[in-house]
Amino acid sequence: MAADDADALEHEAATWAVRCNAGLDAQGQADLQAWLAADARHAPALDAMRASIAGVQSLPAQDLARLRASLPTRDAQHSSAPRPRFWQAWLRPALPYAATALVAAAVVGAGWFGWWVQPSFQQSYASQRGQQLMVTLPDDAASGSSVQLDTDTHLTARLYRNRREVALADGQAMFSVHADASRPFQVLAGDLRITVVGTRFSVRHTAQGVGAGHTQVAVEEGKVKVERLQRDADPAQQAPAMVLLTAGQMLEGGSAQDAGLGTITEVAPAAVAQWRSGRLSFNRTPLAQALAEFERYGHTGLVVRDPAVAALPVGGSYGLNQHQRFAEFLPHLLPVRLIKRDGVTEIVAR
Repeated sequence: MAADDADALEHEAATWAVRCNAGLDAQGQADLQAWLAADARHAPALDAMRASIAGVQSLPAQDLARLRASLPTRDAQHSSAPRPRFWQAWLRPALPYAATALVAAAVVGAGWFGWWVQPSFQQSYASQRGQQLMVTLPDDAASGSSVQLDTDTHLTARLYRNRREVALADGQAMFSVHADASRPFQVLAGDLRITVVGTRFSVRHTAQGVGAGHTQVAVEEGKVKVERLQRDADPAQQAPAMVLLTAGQMLEGGSAQDAGLGTITEVAPAAVAQWRSGRLSFNRTPLAQALAEFERYGHTGLVVRDPAVAALPVGGSYGLNQHQRFAEFLPHLLPVRLIKRDGVTEIVAR
């Protein structure tokens, strides 16, 4: 198909997509059927245009603005100088949809919508139990952002033309982000989205251990924005709760069932992600959670079955693999004793 013919087909498909969205009377329906029957290419062109319009509509406003600005001159002219047929009387009630259709027609013609929404880089990373892993993302030719994964952590990094994104499925990681205002860096963890430009911060979201099921964000340097997203809502349409954290602040996020973002507390920047220096710190942490935290780094052989004992609070700082020393301290800190049997050490009430 010649370029001019393809261009005409795309704009005709955009016209019909807008007309269908505005509603067709009997004559309009007859005209549509006649147009579809006139050429076998018309129906798939209309379907493709509707899908492209839906994709453009799903973009946040700032991304749509960037997309408009990035279109080649030829296509941008099409989006800003539509053919006369676009501005007929029947179209006036549907002008917002029509404007989106014009952008969609331009990006379809250039093949730019797929280019824009598809990641240029995608890679999953996973650390094993007891392992810490450092990765560098290719988001800058000279010095990319670095991500340090703690034990048993699983995440996926995606780089887009307008943003950088890491989805943290489970575990915790420390992020050192290369500054790039044109491509914000986002971390998705649980129901939270953390957005930065260039900073150092940690994110934790685990299925077990301390704060299981919740998300923790701690800032070592710079600022981060934390938002709660509704799982079933379109992120481009909702207005999520938001908080801005600065260096020395930590957000203990609630679970998905909680209404708020969580509790903000002060934290010494040097205390952010202490696991990097081989330490675990507990502050009135339920004993069962402390044991589960040690288990994230390796088998401990420590068990607690009594719910009352499991709920006893513990504190202190320990090496990642000092579970045995931790257990030996317990009888001096809590009303418990240790019983060794069947290859495990059970912590029971004294």
